[in-house]
Amino acid sequence: MSFQQGLSGLNAASRNLEVIGNNVANASTVGFKGSRVEFADVYAASAYGSGANQPGIGVNVAAVAQQFTQGNISTTGNSMDLAINGSGFFQLADSRGSLLYSRSGQFKVDREGFVINNERQQLLGYPADAQGAIVPGRAQPLQLPTAGVQPRATDEIDMEINLDVRSAVTLPAAGDRIDLNDPSTYNNATSVTVYDATGQDVALTYYFQKAAADNWNVYVTANGNPISVDGAGVPLPTTTMTFPANGSAPTAPAAPIALTIPSTTRTGGATTLPIAGVQLDLTRATQYGAGFSVTNLTQTGYAPGQLTGVSIEGNGVVMARYSNGQSRPAGQIELANFRNPQGLLPQGGNAWAVSYTSGDPIVGVASSGNFGALQAGAVEDSNVDLTGELVSMITAQRAYQANAQTIKTQDSVLQTLVNLR
Repeated sequence: MSFQQGLSGLNAASRNLEVIGNNVANASTVGFKGSRVEFADVYAASAYGSGANQPGIGVNVAAVAQQFTQGNISTTGNSMDLAINGSGFFQLADSRGSLLYSRSGQFKVDREGFVINNERQQLLGYPADAQGAIVPGRAQPLQLPTAGVQPRATDEIDMEINLDVRSAVTLPAAGDRIDLNDPSTYNNATSVTVYDATGQDVALTYYFQKAAADNWNVYVTANGNPISVDGAGVPLPTTTMTFPANGSAPTAPAAPIALTIPSTTRTGGATTLPIAGVQLDLTRATQYGAGFSVTNLTQTGYAPGQLTGVSIEGNGVVMARYSNGQSRPAGQIELANFRNPQGLLPQGGNAWAVSYTSGDPIVGVASSGNFGALQAGAVEDSNVDLTGELVSMITAQRAYQANAQTIKTQDSVLQTLVNLR
């Protein structure tokens, strides 16, 4: 026995206690990955190899290895908090442009709209163009939009209805073909709101009048004004629908028809712009022995809108929500992964830097390939098992005491030798 074995044991046990203490201190740190000390025994070697009965000269710390296991995911209710459920790292750029990697998803938005963490490092991802299409390529700092969304004029209307085949004919035998103020001159009506190029809404109302068996006239008004009239201003059918005997899809019109919605005057005196070339699709209408029903009525226009909120989907797409009910991608978060995550260099602030040992980053988006999914409104907790760390602390303390005892015993043996007479 020599002092060297006990001294190396003291150093190793002390290093182990340091690592355990660091784990315990960061048990509540979001995205923290606990470490463990890996030991190796030490043997003296001669020019011709070590002897078979050599006892060894102690222990050393072979590595302090971080454990990149999944931490628990806790919900926070903050829409900018993100957790990675699976493998992958957030990519961050610091003020010098250096790339860092983190599992901590506590993000915020700075005064310029960039997504940052508490260290003011910017989250990287793919931008989106003006139409909301993601532009993949080289990742860059994600910046949330501040401008509103421009209005879009309606160019398509899709209507899916059923007209009751049992309905009576309501086409007057004499006089005007229809009186929009007299419900007895038509069978059913429904409405949809469309928009002109400035985003002003126009209320379109459709009146369905059974003219004969399997034949229906369709009248359309814009803000109460018929869009088709004769020379005397009497409403004319915008189109006529003809059904086969079995009531399935109409034989006419067999394709979408073009509407021109004239300019109208709104309440308050504002004038809407004409909307030309609107494609009205009635090809999915039916005439069955059931009550009148509208099962789908959609149009493609919308009013201008201002940004009201941001949400992040599981694949990392950042969706901007607007006051007009529209949603549009504002970017997509890019994740990185490594062949050897334990080779990453800790930089503090819940971040790591790439090293030769870790290998180059492999980039991609969440929920694809080997990358985990993102969960918004949640964070990944530290993966430290506090109970296990406290037990390990007791073990390390006992090891420290035992190594101190070997030094004490060696001192006692040397003292006995010195006292020989």
